[in-house]
Amino acid sequence: MIRRLVAGIAAVAVAMTLVAAAPAAAQAAPAGDPVREAEYWLSDYGIDKAWGTTRGAGVKIAVIDTGIGRGPVEFDGSVAAGTDVSGGGSSDGRTPVGAVDRDHGSWVASLAAGRGTGPDTGMIGVAPEAQLLSVSVAFGSSARRPFSDQIADAIRWSVDNGADVINMSLTTNVPDWPESWDEAFLYAFEHDVVVVVAAGNRGSGTTRVGAPATIPGVLTVGGVDRSGKASVEASTQGITIGVSAPSEELIGVSADSTLVSWDGTSGAAPIVAGIAALVRAAHPELDANNVINRIIKTARPAAGATDVPDVLYGYGLVDAAAAVSASIPSVTANPMGSLEDWVRLYRRAPVDPLPEDSAAPVKVPPLPEAEPMTRAVSPLLPDRDTVIYGTLPLLLVTATAILVALGVTAAVRRIRLASRAPSR
Repeated sequence: MIRRLVAGIAAVAVAMTLVAAAPAAAQAAPAGDPVREAEYWLSDYGIDKAWGTTRGAGVKIAVIDTGIGRGPVEFDGSVAAGTDVSGGGSSDGRTPVGAVDRDHGSWVASLAAGRGTGPDTGMIGVAPEAQLLSVSVAFGSSARRPFSDQIADAIRWSVDNGADVINMSLTTNVPDWPESWDEAFLYAFEHDVVVVVAAGNRGSGTTRVGAPATIPGVLTVGGVDRSGKASVEASTQGITIGVSAPSEELIGVSADSTLVSWDGTSGAAPIVAGIAALVRAAHPELDANNVINRIIKTARPAAGATDVPDVLYGYGLVDAAAAVSASIPSVTANPMGSLEDWVRLYRRAPVDPLPEDSAAPVKVPPLPEAEPMTRAVSPLLPDRDTVIYGTLPLLLVTATAILVALGVTAAVRRIRLASRAPSR
């Protein structure tokens, strides 16, 4: 049965497929514990050899998921602390939350650091002596808070409570992520935390890796079947895949102690998170960048890979023994990329606010009144004096002369007319 969950920011899915909620004792060997015999990845991926060096003591793995159940004996003494960021769980993060897949967090935790039911019996994780931090989140309609806020708070709490490794077996099915995750993931990287995430599954609708598997700096895990071939349903593809691990025929411990068989990169991720814990325990001097580098550089080439890194396998199939023991040159940068550089290139730079004026206001004395403006006059036009003392008298004299001339002309005309009159 394939389960797909919807959250506030996108289609969010826990990267798994549940096969059967029944006791997992496939291919049991008569002389051994059937559960341990079913955990084929312990021998096939060098985990049991790595235990000759370390079992992860002193390392904390934060499981950001639906909560780690209190009941299973496999978790006795392994959960150091916890919290709930969903708004619907318990304060210690141990109450499974969500309408579906409530057991998912327990399954993931059992693969990372389950302690078994005895020295050689029961479900045992990759780093059985590591401690767990249980951070419960909720997906879909059961979430009381936005999914993006839950994840940001979960990462910060994990870092503040001493996580050396963070496992996130979830995907949003979209490549982009909210800006609030920039600061949260940078906070983890700046505090030297290895962040391991699941690539997602085609069976859950993830045809290509989605956030957080697309975030630079995280170690994204793809899935393979028991033969080491890329899983068709229980994995996906993308250029951000770092390594591959088993994602089929897995075992998980439910919150009620039931063992189940399940598929998905949700299970491949905690296998790699457990290996990261083994490396950190064996090499406490290494920073997160070099822990990731050791894991990808010691990965075994995948038979079906066409390139390195490959879109299906990344750098290859994880090898715990080599990651713990091999001699690997150190690096100064995260081989999975830099989120800080990505943010600088693709996020809009914040604008600093204008500085506030803290000085007392200065009183400026008023300016003197301006002189009346003089209108410019053309030299070709008469001014006031010319009109009064020149133009007006001239007009009066001219008018008088004209009147006199008219009178004289009229008088002369009368005289002429009188001189022409006939005599009687």
